[in-house]
Amino acid sequence: MNRIFQSLLGLVILTCVACKQQTDTKISTSLNYLNNSQNILDFGISPKHKYDRDGLMYSDQGAWFAYGLQDSTQDVIGFSGPFLMTQQNGTWSSRNLTGLKITNQKLELNSTRSFNSHLEQLFKNTEISVAQYLTYISGHTAIVKSEITNTSDTNLELQINWGNQPILADSLSLTSNKNELTITSKLSTAIGHILFPKNTIISTTDSTYITNQRLINLKPNETKSVVVSQSFIFPEYGWTDELKLIKKVNFDSILETRKTEKNDQLNALIKKRKPQFNDSIYGQVLTKAHLTLQNNWRVPAGEIKYEGLFPSYHYVWFNGFWSWDSWKHSVGLSHYDTRLAKEQIKLMFDFQLDDGFIVDCVYRDTLIEPHNWRDTKPPLSAWAVAKIYEKDKDIEFVKYMYPKLKKYHNWWYNKRDHDQDGICEYGSTDGTAIASKWESGMDNAIRFDEIEMLKNSEGAYSMNQESVDLNAYLYAEKLFLADLADALKLDDSKDYRKDAEALKIKVQTQFYDSEDGWFYDTNIDGDKFIKGEGSEGWTALWAKAATQEQAEAVKNRMMNPEKFFTHVPFQTMSADHPKFDPLKGYWRGPNWFDQSYFGTKGLRNYGFNEEADKATVQILKGAEGLLDKGMSIRENYHPLTGKGGNAKNFSWSAAHIIMMLLDE
Repeated sequence: MNRIFQSLLGLVILTCVACKQQTDTKISTSLNYLNNSQNILDFGISPKHKYDRDGLMYSDQGAWFAYGLQDSTQDVIGFSGPFLMTQQNGTWSSRNLTGLKITNQKLELNSTRSFNSHLEQLFKNTEISVAQYLTYISGHTAIVKSEITNTSDTNLELQINWGNQPILADSLSLTSNKNELTITSKLSTAIGHILFPKNTIISTTDSTYITNQRLINLKPNETKSVVVSQSFIFPEYGWTDELKLIKKVNFDSILETRKTEKNDQLNALIKKRKPQFNDSIYGQVLTKAHLTLQNNWRVPAGEIKYEGLFPSYHYVWFNGFWSWDSWKHSVGLSHYDTRLAKEQIKLMFDFQLDDGFIVDCVYRDTLIEPHNWRDTKPPLSAWAVAKIYEKDKDIEFVKYMYPKLKKYHNWWYNKRDHDQDGICEYGSTDGTAIASKWESGMDNAIRFDEIEMLKNSEGAYSMNQESVDLNAYLYAEKLFLADLADALKLDDSKDYRKDAEALKIKVQTQFYDSEDGWFYDTNIDGDKFIKGEGSEGWTALWAKAATQEQAEAVKNRMMNPEKFFTHVPFQTMSADHPKFDPLKGYWRGPNWFDQSYFGTKGLRNYGFNEEADKATVQILKGAEGLLDKGMSIRENYHPLTGKGGNAKNFSWSAAHIIMMLLDE
């Protein structure tokens, strides 16, 4: 089977034959990077209702379902969930869908551990212990191994069986045939399966099941094991093929495979840190970033034909794929998984229109939420492709992407340059101001408070405002396209570099206010600044479009504690502006790590490495819980207090942490 089977879109729980070899709970010293991932995120949750998001959920291999660790003793033993992203943008199937019960044995939760490769939990009483391990064999199947050990000094005869706690998700129905439990839903095309050992008898109602009792005899200090394998299969995948894969799998072997895989990926990240970030806390936050991206990874399903990452599985309206998020995810991923980085790029370009337009966001289930064709997002895709190519030199990927990137680049000048002066504007396809603000990615930034819309052509509208960040991105994109053209030995590179030089002069002259020492948007005629210092002011430094003198002036304002060098530096707008409001502002004050990265990278581009290092340390140390174990990476942070805001488990924040610590 090829790599695509590493996606999991179903729910199958298969209990295999008993094993006498106890799993080694220690991580090998050769897997030291993985060992340091222990409990990097806190997955403890026993859901109280179907939409309970008070805890985090663990997944891997692109699965559309996830698990928690029990956070309290319950009547049954098992991992919380699964949490199904196969319907309703995420809902808990049950508090425990495959609870293991041992007759006449009351067990207490003793400990839980998580690693980037798997989950563990341990239950004990005075006679027995039950250790459980969960890992994923593919994007379609997770497996759970339960090891039952006799810790007493007498022989024990135990009766075990399985059953579910009450169904939480809407519309789930349970049926059984022989040793297989099937799970269907009126709200999803995904079909679940639970397979128990041969000769298991399952009794079901529409929403409950229980298996017959199985006898286990244990001598003192003896351990026997059962394995539970779980999948949720969408119709585009074959359950028959997945079942064949499951039957071939040895739990201990697949766990070692996952441990090695994750250790190698963490090694690729942590060893490539800039030397000034060699402290262990930076290795720890890279480990957290890696796991955040892993938990947001999804395999193809529905209209989605390539693998990609959610912005956040944890937030109900982020169960889709956004274009500029995708470019950022891909650059972060390129440091340790170029295959997945390329899949993420292809996912969005699969929806490219003939004129070059790239859709803003797309979803697996358009009955829940339709794709957003009202706008696109800032042009950072050529940057992403160029960064991936730097890592693996896959010229075939460049050949595949180059004509698509070229069409997208040209689209901006065909559909978003109202006065045809070579300076583009943000806009929308439906003429609405709100969609044009979305197109900037900085939805409610103060610079857009007074915009009006102008019609360019049918289905193409622009703001009456030219934005410095957009044109800085387009300048950088011309240079990235030139580099890709050189790799393909095409003549295009000369024209791109010539056009870039002309655009750089326009950026330096039209958007730079020499009195303030800052880059601003202007009106569409280019003769009036839209004042209000925001993070768009340093995109020209990130793109290398500023002069050294301009960069020096911008740097001075960035490092001013009254403006941008706050508790968590380089937020979206200056702290001394009257409209600065991090608690209610979204893009009117909070610190978003993409903007922080553009700021630190912009400083490095002009030789201000000491300032960039100082800012990077303060960003990572100032953000609440970021360098500690347990707390998730947030969508944004309050620049004055460091408190995390909006969605938990945010992918582009994780991706830009990687960039801040690794990119030269």
